[in-house]
Amino acid sequence: MHPILRNILAVIAGIVVGGFVNMGLIILGGKVLPPPADVDVNDIASINAHIGEYSTLQLLAPFLAHALGVLVGAFLTAKLAASRHMALALVIGAFFLLGGIMAVRMIPNAPVWFSALDLVVAYLPMAWLGAKLALGTTR
Repeated sequence: MHPILRNILAVIAGIVVGGFVNMGLIILGGKVLPPPADVDVNDIASINAHIGEYSTLQLLAPFLAHALGVLVGAFLTAKLAASRHMALALVIGAFFLLGGIMAVRMIPNAPVWFSALDLVVAYLPMAWLGAKLALGTTR
């Protein structure tokens, strides 16, 4: 397979698998730590209206979902890529970071500590770590 095609497919696989991990953990987190009463998790207005009622643990569940989704997606991309393993893993982190920025903009009432933790730790550092883990297992 041509290296460029392989790299493109590696990024697509990382985005898809990372997205599945993210959503799976979001759903699991909502079952293990249900949102406050009267919150419709499918309605941004409802989340914004009740975000102050979320416990720290309830807020850490989406953070872990975001971080682990990126970690897995970047790991897979770095493993599958033909070249530029770290750069392509960081593309995964940047892609999900854009989603994180959109989420912070959609839920502006979220605690600042949560938004900062999510944007600073869950995306690019996890992509770097995922690539490091993948590259460490190939050498």
